[in-house]
Amino acid sequence: MKEIFTLLFICSFSLLAKAQDNYEIQVYGSQTQSPNSTIFELHSNYTFNGEKDIVKGVRPSYHALHETLEITHGISNIFELGFYLFTNYTADYGYRIIGSHIRPRIMAPQEWHLPVGLSLSTEFGYQSQEYSTDTWSLEIRPIIDKQINKLYLCLNPTFGVSIKSVDKPSAPTFEPNIKTSYAFFKNASIGLEYYGSLGAVTQFDPLQDQTHAIFLVYDLMNSKNWELNIGPGLGLTKATDGFVFKVLVGRRVFWKKK
Repeated sequence: MKEIFTLLFICSFSLLAKAQDNYEIQVYGSQTQSPNSTIFELHSNYTFNGEKDIVKGVRPSYHALHETLEITHGISNIFELGFYLFTNYTADYGYRIIGSHIRPRIMAPQEWHLPVGLSLSTEFGYQSQEYSTDTWSLEIRPIIDKQINKLYLCLNPTFGVSIKSVDKPSAPTFEPNIKTSYAFFKNASIGLEYYGSLGAVTQFDPLQDQTHAIFLVYDLMNSKNWELNIGPGLGLTKATDGFVFKVLVGRRVFWKKK
């Protein structure tokens, strides 16, 4: 097991491949929210070292606080519906609500007896042109994961589709997210998360224009009511914010049936 973990650690760097625009920095697991329950999540992150200039009309990320409220409700055993509200605070521009998204997700039923967890998420919505070059966008996110004793592996080979943008229309962009973690403690794990954007699937951007970031994360485990994901992230290319620290806190509510 030690050798497998070491190999995956190395692979996570070699596979490095835009960190969701720093609003929802999360690698999603395949499990959907259980029916008749809701999870309220606050995604918070602060960019200590990032872009200092206005680029294509988008305000800089340097010393920006991004906070996103995510509310997800379980509709059935295999289907959930999520809603996002994006906010941004920087000293020069103040606090702004910049957009919202909606996200349905469906999971492969357990009756299929697949060797891995499998689900499909689609996310659609709007973000202000002052904070994103893509004002209307669609995200298609397949989710594949596997728990092997104390080792957890997850892959989100995500595709971003620009519906309305300040740039010329292009093919979908490939934005892979990868997570590997190990339960070193009874109720907590430590792992690595990778977030990337390689460019259009028809032709990847030059390396210096791609975004690649690695986060070292701590995750709370085995809690029915609470979720916690926290850690620092480093950008690996010039186009990526250099240093970001993120905190994700979630609270589940189980509604009584009538």
